[in-house]
Amino acid sequence: DVQLVESGGGSALAGGSVRLSCAVSGYTKSRVCMGWFRQAPGKEREGVAAWDSDGTTTYADFVKGRFAISLDNAQNTMFLQMDRLEPEDTAMYYCAAGPLLTYGSSTTFLARRLTEGNWGQGTQVTVS
Repeated sequence: DVQLVESGGGSALAGGSVRLSCAVSGYTKSRVCMGWFRQAPGKEREGVAAWDSDGTTTYADFVKGRFAISLDNAQNTMFLQMDRLEPEDTAMYYCAAGPLLTYGSSTTFLARRLTEGNWGQGTQVTVS
């Protein structure tokens, strides 16, 4: 029932910026976790950033100070502002959502979601 569609990826120069969007539909729970994950070729998927409806955001160490997660007023679009990009940021980026009741916090969601649920099409970010 839940649909998440990523967009906004593309090519960027090192040091540049990209803003990703995740359109969320079919999710009726009011207390939620949402987050961004990525997977580079030949590497495991990893958590990037997450938000929960209690107002907490969590960032992976490798993006702190460079990336910022946000949502629109209706909380049906999630953004990832990616600044000061590095070649190591090259990956397929995915968004995900889950009930806050299950995960408890964005911190837990960022870790646990890696091994749970399904993944959509993603959006490719290439930094060179």
